Amino acid sequence: MGMKAKIALGAVVGVVVIGAVSANGGSGDGKASGGDKGSSASADPKSGAGQDAGAEAAVEKKAAFEGDGDFQVGSDIKPGTYRTTGNTDDMCYWERAKDASGEMDSLLANDNVSGTAYVTVKATDKLFSSSGCNDWEAVGPRAEDSPATTMAGGGGMFRVGADIAPGTYRSTGNTDDMCYWERAKDAEHSLDSIIANDNVTGTAVVTISASDAYFKTSGCQDWKKTA
Repeated sequence: MGMKAKIALGAVVGVVVIGAVSANGGSGDGKASGGDKGSSASADPKSGAGQDAGAEAAVEKKAAFEGDGDFQVGSDIKPGTYRTTGNTDDMCYWERAKDASGEMDSLLANDNVSGTAYVTVKATDKLFSSSGCNDWEAVGPRAEDSPATTMAGGGGMFRVGADIAPGTYRSTGNTDDMCYWERAKDAEHSLDSIIANDNVTGTAVVTISASDAYFKTSGCQDWKKTA
């Protein structure tokens, strides 16, 4: 991809939307009541593996395309939402583009990823590029599983209602504004996708609504549901 493959231009760490939830240390609602009893969402959320051979074949079929390459939308890959998991150290880079010119103006959205990423590729996109990522799998409608009540602070993106439960979460001990969180209404990764976000030093407290689609976290201490 060239040098641009190391720079994410979209809604990335450091962008703070006006009206984002305040995340000051010393919030009075910090008691971890019930936060430890739930399951944990990590950087590699699992989705019911270990079924019979038919189910294993279905899971195998979900792997849509590899984590390296350029893919033409409509011929190489279909429009839809895709997920990659288990990525480390921001080495996974992806981008949605409106053409294959390779110019900066062609970019619609992009990101560098640690942990899990969800991306919605639209029918109007022309090219999806991925570099250094684990394989992408197709994601179906949101399942009503047993969503976790804790999550890894550097886990990337979590689907609300499937990976994590809605509610109020707390992350403590963050330093130097390296903790970034984001509530999103979709996985298109445009500025319009962001409901609220913040960079945090100290303690972060965020209420994730059941109507939120995704929660993104990078460089934070682990989150625990408190209410």
